[in-house]
Amino acid sequence: MKKVLIIFLVIICVGIAFSFAQKENIFYNFGMQITSPQFKNGGNIPALYTCDGKGINPPLVFKDVPKGTKSLALISDDPDAPNGTWDHWVLWNIPPETTEILENSIPNGAVLGKTSWPVNANKYGAPCPPSGSHRYFFKLYALNTILNLSINSTSQDLMNAMQDYILAEAELMGRYQRK
Repeated sequence: MKKVLIIFLVIICVGIAFSFAQKENIFYNFGMQITSPQFKNGGNIPALYTCDGKGINPPLVFKDVPKGTKSLALISDDPDAPNGTWDHWVLWNIPPETTEILENSIPNGAVLGKTSWPVNANKYGAPCPPSGSHRYFFKLYALNTILNLSINSTSQDLMNAMQDYILAEAELMGRYQRK
């Protein structure tokens, strides 16, 4: 009976401590999410958002951005490209209060970096795999700083600049295969 009581008390104490930590946002990377109302994580990206459609960015929703975030960054890439990972969208200095990016838009104040597709463009590059099904990752980063980068910066430049300032990360993956 004593062991059961001790285990019960430990569980209660851990629950109280976790509840406090969550309320005070001690776990900086606890729960930030990126989703899309147009496709599920691991699901198929609708053709509208690809080179076979209008080639516009899909809508994205951000949840549970941690306290202390001064800016957000977003990288969308295709690791299945034939010649290595291709960057399709590179954004930084997204205001931290941003909860969504509407289709065919970028948040006010955000800076667009260089992409691989279209080559060296500062815009969203729609999925357009040359063959087979490719994975497209939308990676969201909460940063405790505002970045001072040139618009000629690539995703690698962005990763290097933000590496010591990441509070939380979230990822959404969609697939696309041309018909």
